[in-house]
Amino acid sequence: MAAIELEKLTKVYPDGTEAVSELDLEISDGEFVVLVGPSGCGKTTALRMVAGLEDITRGSVKIGERVVNDLPPKERDIAMVFQNYALYPHMSSYDNMAFGLKMRKVRQGAIRERVQDAARLLGLDEVLGKKPRTLSGGQRQRVAMGRSIVREPQAFLMDEPLSNLDAKLRVQMRAEIARLQRDLGTTTIYVTHDQVEAMTMGDRVAVLSKGLLQQVARPQVLYDHPVNLFVAEFIGSPAMNVVEAELEGTNGDVRVSVGPHRLRVDDEVVRKRPALERFQGKKVIVGIRPEDLEDGGVTGEVSDDRRFSATVDIREDMGSEVFLHFSIDATPVRSEVVKEAVGAEAVEVIEARAQKEGAPFIARVDRETRAREGSKVDLVVATQHLHFFDPETGAGIYD
Repeated sequence: MAAIELEKLTKVYPDGTEAVSELDLEISDGEFVVLVGPSGCGKTTALRMVAGLEDITRGSVKIGERVVNDLPPKERDIAMVFQNYALYPHMSSYDNMAFGLKMRKVRQGAIRERVQDAARLLGLDEVLGKKPRTLSGGQRQRVAMGRSIVREPQAFLMDEPLSNLDAKLRVQMRAEIARLQRDLGTTTIYVTHDQVEAMTMGDRVAVLSKGLLQQVARPQVLYDHPVNLFVAEFIGSPAMNVVEAELEGTNGDVRVSVGPHRLRVDDEVVRKRPALERFQGKKVIVGIRPEDLEDGGVTGEVSDDRRFSATVDIREDMGSEVFLHFSIDATPVRSEVVKEAVGAEAVEVIEARAQKEGAPFIARVDRETRAREGSKVDLVVATQHLHFFDPETGAGIYD
């Protein structure tokens, strides 16, 4: 096993596109770190540079005590798991798992022992004699992982390994991968665009946007203390509601005006965010997570300084919970997350509609809600969980 250190890692393509910009990241021995971000953010390029599949423009990759910039992939002692499995169709599962060891001329007895151990770990004992075409998607991915495990590498590099699986199997496999990594203790870098995957699997999560590292932290820290607006919107499902607001303060009583609503900011929030004092009397961006909005008709609490009154546009029944879509008469914030996901033109259409209808919001409420499309609802805001951002820089307002 080995630690991995990326120092000022940069990739510039011949046309001038800078896919990764001075990425600094230290991954401890045995740690599971997830690189997450929208398509094109540079996460896969960074992984491929670690693997030796992509040339490094500037910076360095260190695995263990060695700088490996100039080493070919086979000499880096890493194993990579891809989204397309990359199994040999004419070989059995056993032979696929054993292939790399045979190429290294490992003795037959050791090969058999390693493959059987990996098969037991992955629940593949019954399919070792079968070819990939007869296996389910989950079994094929397990075989691909088994091929990596038997090599006993210093590190695993995984590039969206679950993206080809259906939703139910993805949930099952992400739990299995997390368990395997914990049991094996192998240093792992895992790439995904799915922030739910990232939050549930990683010891730490590194969020990238346009080739730049935005924040790296434990999942709960990313959720509770996003360093900027991009991280705040990207982490969480559904995404955080963000809108322009006015911050007011009188004799220690701090309130934030969101359209026609004046919410009292909890004393605890003010204490933890002393920098808010500099923004009193000024515009801020306020963020409210959908799960921090509750139906007052269910909770029985409808306090004026913690309330949104709204008309439900769309109700989505999710079984265990309900998503209520509505609009607030406030100025919407240009979403960099949406812009990266759907493009600038689509954002302009969304914003044009928002200017007429108000800022779009989502509330994630209890399934007992009686709110229906077209009905009025009083939503209670968990003001102790409000997030604030600088409208000029998008940086979180904390110290």
